Amino acid sequence: MDYLSRIKSPIATEFEDFTRLFHEALSHPDGLLSQALNYIRQRSGKQMRPMITLLSAKNYGVVSDITQRSAVALELLHTASLTHDDVVDESDERRGRPSVNAAYSNKVAVLVGDYILSTCLLNVSVAGSREILRDLSELGRTLAAGEILQLQNINNKEISEEVYYQVIEQKTASLFEACAGIGALSVGASAEDVEKAREFGKNLGMIFQIRDDIFDYFDSAEVGKPTGADMAEGKLTLPVIYALTHSPYESMMPLALKVKAGTINTDEIAVLVEFTKEYGGIEYAQQKMDEIAGKVRQYIDENVHDPALKDAYTAYLEYAIHRAL
Repeated sequence: MDYLSRIKSPIATEFEDFTRLFHEALSHPDGLLSQALNYIRQRSGKQMRPMITLLSAKNYGVVSDITQRSAVALELLHTASLTHDDVVDESDERRGRPSVNAAYSNKVAVLVGDYILSTCLLNVSVAGSREILRDLSELGRTLAAGEILQLQNINNKEISEEVYYQVIEQKTASLFEACAGIGALSVGASAEDVEKAREFGKNLGMIFQIRDDIFDYFDSAEVGKPTGADMAEGKLTLPVIYALTHSPYESMMPLALKVKAGTINTDEIAVLVEFTKEYGGIEYAQQKMDEIAGKVRQYIDENVHDPALKDAYTAYLEYAIHRAL
């Protein structure tokens, strides 16, 4: 059985219900908005984050309508954030297909993102939980703050592993953290259990992002971006940060600054990519993933007792770490 089948196995019925509700939320009867929402719906990916919400809820209770509405709201917020991020980053592709802004226009993408965000709030209002509304609102603030921090970091000449972690905690890990925490909250888990679930989600999100950053150093049509795409967007990620700060070759630093300045060319990116591989950047990032994975395994061992759920959680972790290029 593959990773995704193992993850979905104990939540198969609940995930079907989520998918129906999510597709309903991304529907509209009229014109251009209908076309754009349908375009987004058809490329919505594996929807890994709602699976965390459903698993977390089932681990602490019984998946309810509040859980489902919360899962839909979280995925809608994520979708709106990606739609807006593509405009900010001037990205032409997402998951190997034209982004919404490329397929339509920046104006349409921003407005569709706003529509999805409003639909997110509508779904969480139906859930009727002030605590979940608070957490979702705080998540929206954190995601936006992370994007601004990333833009600020591009203009900062300092190359820091600490800042890198701050960015990915806000831009990626916060969403996983909210999914796990809100899942537990939706079924009445104790404050202590909710906090444990949130920490689990945060660590899982850190692993996901570090793995995505490793992808950038290899060619992969599945990932939907060419080698060095992050550098082309002005981003220095963990592998190259490590190589730059742990090699004797200061001659690479001017190239790194050209990344931040947005003046680096394709040949220079290729040099930095090979430099990163040669000086242990990939191995270091994998080591960091493994360290964080130890915390995730500890959470699973201590807090997930149902055998089917334990296997699903374990499969999720294995998927996050071992996704193929």
